[in-house]
Amino acid sequence: MTVERGSNLQRIIDYAESGDTLILGLKEFEAKPTRFVDPLCGNCDDQQTSVDASYGFIVRNKSLVIIGQGINATRLVTNAGYGLYVENCPRVQLLNLTITGGVRDLDGNATDGGIVVRNANVELRSLSIVDNNHRIDSVVVGIAGVVGREGSNIYMIDCQIKNNGWDGIALYRGATATITDCVIQDGRGAGIGVTWDAVCFAYRNKVSGYWKGIGAFGTSWVSARNNVVKENLGWGLIATGQAYMDITNNVITCNGNCGVAPWSSECRGRIVNNIISDNGWREQWVCPCVGVWNYGDWAKWTFTNNIVFNNVVSNYEDIWDQTGIKGNLSEDPLFIDSTNFRLSVESPAIHAGDSSISNLDGTVSHIGLFGGPQAPSENGLFAR
Repeated sequence: MTVERGSNLQRIIDYAESGDTLILGLKEFEAKPTRFVDPLCGNCDDQQTSVDASYGFIVRNKSLVIIGQGINATRLVTNAGYGLYVENCPRVQLLNLTITGGVRDLDGNATDGGIVVRNANVELRSLSIVDNNHRIDSVVVGIAGVVGREGSNIYMIDCQIKNNGWDGIALYRGATATITDCVIQDGRGAGIGVTWDAVCFAYRNKVSGYWKGIGAFGTSWVSARNNVVKENLGWGLIATGQAYMDITNNVITCNGNCGVAPWSSECRGRIVNNIISDNGWREQWVCPCVGVWNYGDWAKWTFTNNIVFNNVVSNYEDIWDQTGIKGNLSEDPLFIDSTNFRLSVESPAIHAGDSSISNLDGTVSHIGLFGGPQAPSENGLFAR
């Protein structure tokens, strides 16, 4: 079904049969917001808290494929807190369009986002979720790019999430997300914030311009591999609460305070094959201006084969210097450039990774972005 100029998109979504494909034209589709009561709160201590919210477009109780003509051609202007709300859907695919123009709800408990998903399987591919940055003085939180709620299973591939008013991606109770090859840039909370018991696999993303880059909170489980996390105001990667975090083959650089921080005595995980460099340019606020800050139980973390180099105050805080221990180095990684973070052939990171992790060709992994099984092509991902 092709949605032509002037069509009422919500009416067509409502009347579409489960399994239909909607092909959107070269058009800006503008929603009229609908107010509703969300019976559950995504981020309250008491989940059984009703919330006053609004949605722009809604897909409910069906499977649909919605395809635009490209992010510069098809735009959904939502005018609401839950911009595009997907609920109780076996499978929804959204491709090749822009979602923008969210309006913050008055209720501070509303988990506003450009896209909000609950009890649904959703694939988000080649989307631009941008400029959902409306704020009101009476509410601290803004509008996230994507919000995963109870029972959501989200696959995000090759998306741009930029200039939204809160987290880039926020995952709450019962949410699972796989996030790959995305640019997540310029917000107010965390680039990827995973809390309560949510689960996240974050591979080959570029995260910048938030307060925290990637965070594991509550009892969440996070795998963060082959990401660039840079130029966030506070932390690069942080784990706290009782979370588990696997931090492998990332470049964590030029963040305002610290690069990586275990931040509770109960969190645990692995920090392997990362380059953690040049962090700490901003005046300290909570986190010291260092590469690695141990504000937890170091015995619960595996820390091997990392390069920790040239962080402003020191490379380590509240832990002895790890240089020369378990394959950890403190040497210039010799990047060819500061955009893609490719390594020169003389880099000490080449084939210096953990021996249990291999490159795609079977050799021992490099330290940094281009090592390990999730490594991006040096000709591809971060050139955008």
